Amino acid sequence: QVQLVESGGGLVQAGGSLSVSCIVSGRTFSSYTMGWSRQAPGKEREFVARISWSEGKYYADSVKGRFTISRDNAKNTVYLQMNSLKPEDTAVYYCAVGSPGDPRFRTPVAYDYWGQGTQVTVSP
Repeated sequence: QVQLVESGGGLVQAGGSLSVSCIVSGRTFSSYTMGWSRQAPGKEREFVARISWSEGKYYADSVKGRFTISRDNAKNTVYLQMNSLKPEDTAVYYCAVGSPGDPRFRTPVAYDYWGQGTQVTVSP
């Protein structure tokens, strides 16, 4: 069974930085799209970033220029480096595995497996 485990969340002041990681097990890693999404209390889960098998990257407008997604296929790990954090970035951050080339990568339906999430809280 495919499992994803996020880590690295925590509390940070506005303007600060934080990096979250996701380790994937149970299947091959390098050929698949990896995505990060987030969900704040009372809000829908929203797309944050994705990285393809060829390391093509795409970001939501709300985080573009501040967040960086990367992957290390040898370690079966995807990362999200978050800089210049804002209080509105507060959410549970989830990583997910999707099929390569899926044009729906900006939506949750594109991803087949999800981690349990890691909490990121940004204080004003």
